[in-house]
Amino acid sequence: MQCLLLALDVALVCGVRAFDSPQTMQDMELPKLAGTWHSMAMAASDFSLLETKEAPLRIYISSLQPTPEGNLEIALRKWWSRNQSPFRESNQCVEEKITAEKTENPIEFQINYLDENRIFLFDTECSTYLFLCLESTPRQNLACQYLARTLEADDKAMVEFISFLRTLPVHMQIFLDMTQVEEQCRV
Repeated sequence: MQCLLLALDVALVCGVRAFDSPQTMQDMELPKLAGTWHSMAMAASDFSLLETKEAPLRIYISSLQPTPEGNLEIALRKWWSRNQSPFRESNQCVEEKITAEKTENPIEFQINYLDENRIFLFDTECSTYLFLCLESTPRQNLACQYLARTLEADDKAMVEFISFLRTLPVHMQIFLDMTQVEEQCRV
């Protein structure tokens, strides 16, 4: 039994590290990512990451801004509950900025936000959409988002997002199609 669990752990670690697929952007041009973005769909490998309005990775990315050092400043909004922060009102939508630090891999950034350790940027059409994934190294959890420049749904990009999720080394399920709900956190 221990050998089986060890083999599963190794497979997950190797699988999540296998992001260097043909769909990744090897020649990332960060300045093209600057500006406003809207979370259109969210998917995760673990239902609890997106299950409730205050779930850990139910975040709404509102903008990306490259820094002169090559890092990426991410503005996001999130619903907070009293148990997440005793200093904030319950059921309050707050905006935060986090910095994702560049790595040697042009699509990978290191972050220190909640339990998530890395952000990966995939399949982008900088003028219309971007696929972004957050990975928690200790727990091997993965959450991905389809971001769009406008609030209008793009059926073609949604189909591409679903196809992209199928290429990932862990099973992903779309939990939130933001084009179908009105609950987005707005500041």
